[in-house]
Order: sequence, then C-alpha cells, then structure tokens
Amino acid sequence: MGLQIGDIVPRRDVKFEELKGKAIAVDAFNAIYQFLSSIRQPDGTPLMDSKKRITSHLSGLFYRNINLLHLGIKLIYVFDGKYNILKNRTHELREEAKEDYREKYEIAKDEKDVEAMGKYARGFAKLDEGMIAESKELLEAMGIVVVQAPSEGEMQCAKLVKDGEAYAVGSQDYDAIVVGAKRLIQNLTLARKRKTVSGYVDIAPEMIVYEEVLNNLGIDSDQLISLAILVGTDFNPKGVKGIGPKKALALVKAKKYPVEIFKEVEHQVDFNWHEVFEIFKKPNVKPIKVIFPKLDEDKIKKILVDEHDFSLERVEKQLDKLKEAKKQSLQTRLFF
Repeated sequence: MGLQIGDIVPRRDVKFEELKGKAIAVDAFNAIYQFLSSIRQPDGTPLMDSKKRITSHLSGLFYRNINLLHLGIKLIYVFDGKYNILKNRTHELREEAKEDYREKYEIAKDEKDVEAMGKYARGFAKLDEGMIAESKELLEAMGIVVVQAPSEGEMQCAKLVKDGEAYAVGSQDYDAIVVGAKRLIQNLTLARKRKTVSGYVDIAPEMIVYEEVLNNLGIDSDQLISLAILVGTDFNPKGVKGIGPKKALALVKAKKYPVEIFKEVEHQVDFNWHEVFEIFKKPNVKPIKVIFPKLDEDKIKKILVDEHDFSLERVEKQLDKLKEAKKQSLQTRLFF
C-alpha cells in the first residue's frame, strides 16, 4: 500500500559524499523487502543456498550496506514490532495482491515466459521470522545498530532523528515525514542503476526535508497528517474515495483544522479518522541511545560462508573494503 504523496512533496538529489559520517535510521522491513524482490535470477527465482534456503536478503544486506559503510555512512536498522490492529485491512490487501502475482507467475511459468516470470515473482516475496533473526545477526556483526521498535519501524526511525540519534530516515515510504522526521532519504539502499525498456538509468538518493515540505505546501503538521489520512495510509488504506494528493492539499488548506477537514468529507469516510490521526500525532515509539557494535568478521563468515555458501573470496574482499574505510575514518578523526 504505502502513503502516495510523492507527487506533491518537494525533494532534491543528495550526493553520498554529503552523508559521510552521518547516521541513517533505515526502515529494515522496507529495505529487506526491496532486496527480496529485486535480487533474483532473470526468471524471478531468488538467490538460494545448497539447501534451497533463500539468501537474497542476506546478499542485499551485506553487499549494498558494505558499499554504504565504505562511503563512511553509519547505519541503524530499525525493525517493526507489533503492528496496530488498524493495519489488518492493509495486510489483507497485500496478501490478496501477492496471491494475484503468484497466480500470474504460474501462468507465465506454464507458458515458459521468462520475462513475465521475473516480473511477477517479485510481487510475492515473503519475509519469515527466521529470515528476520538472521538479518539482525548479520547486521550487528557488520557493525550496524539493530533497533527493535515497539510498533511501526518507520515511526521509530523518525523518533531517532528527532532525538538527534540519527541524521535522517532511510525509507521508500513517507510515514516518517508525516510524523515529523527532520529528513527522509529515499533510494539509499537501492542499486545504483535500474534496468528499463530503453536501457539502464542511474538512481540517485533523494532527500525530503520536513520543514521544506510544510513551507512548500503551505500547511502545518496537523494538516500534513490530515492530508495523509485523506489520501490513504496503512491504517486506512485507499483513504477517502475520489480524493488524491492535490485535492487533499486544497481541502486541508481551505478548512485548516482536522475537525473541519473531516467534517467536510464525513459522508465519504468509512473509518475512524480520530484513531488514525492519533497514531501519527502520538506514535508508539521509545527513546533509544545508539551504540554502534564492533565489526565481527568471524561471525559474518560463519553466517554467509559456512551457513549459506557465499564465496569466501568475495566476502573477504568486501571485508577488506570495510576495514580500509574504518581505517581512513579513524585517521581522519586523529588528524583533525
């Protein structure tokens, strides 16, 4: 599902060099699902070890994050906790969509349409408890902070930024901005290039700044939350029928206050807007003091090489890259 306000939100490209030395709070599930859906064979088959266990998520977590760590970016991965009961409908819709993709994949498979198989296989990626546990274990061994949120991971990311424990949130979704994260960076953990019909295109990280969003749209924080609810969030999927981002913006600017905004559309609303509003206004988060763990090379090799058949040579090459980056970082601090 996700919050669809990208068309009206101001953003700018951000260079990786600008993020050097800064901590980014990454929405873990958001990133891992990207890896599970994108790191696959041409026919859609995920990467697997000799025991047929999926390793696409581990490959993404290791190689993509090594690249970011090598650039001097510090990473905090925040995992979802217990989801709010209001997300039940969103989960149902997601499962329905996955089942639809699965059926289309089977048809493409029968027709031996490799391109279509690759397309549809990405739509029903599944993350289980075992994959979550080993993801956390690998991340900590890489020197990346792992945070368990009490509820929504992205909202906990926003809390870390607001508390000064992180510079920005890293996510493809917009919830962190709606709850007041100072900065949101998109495309951070994606591959640098994406294949399109006309060839490969470069993908640059983009930054969205909370104050710039409010100033550019000419609204306040409560109006932004109201706008999000009108368009549709994971807590009220599809929002208010017939209202897209531009209509929602016009409405919140005209009526100003949440009570007046939703009074205007009360005949179209089939959910309790007060409950959804409170989730964004007072998210279920906790204060966290971030302490970065030490790099554990042996544990990384045990997880990737011993357990999941990754190439020892490739893993060691990446670890050398990471150690060199840490060495340069230390020398820079000592010099200044």
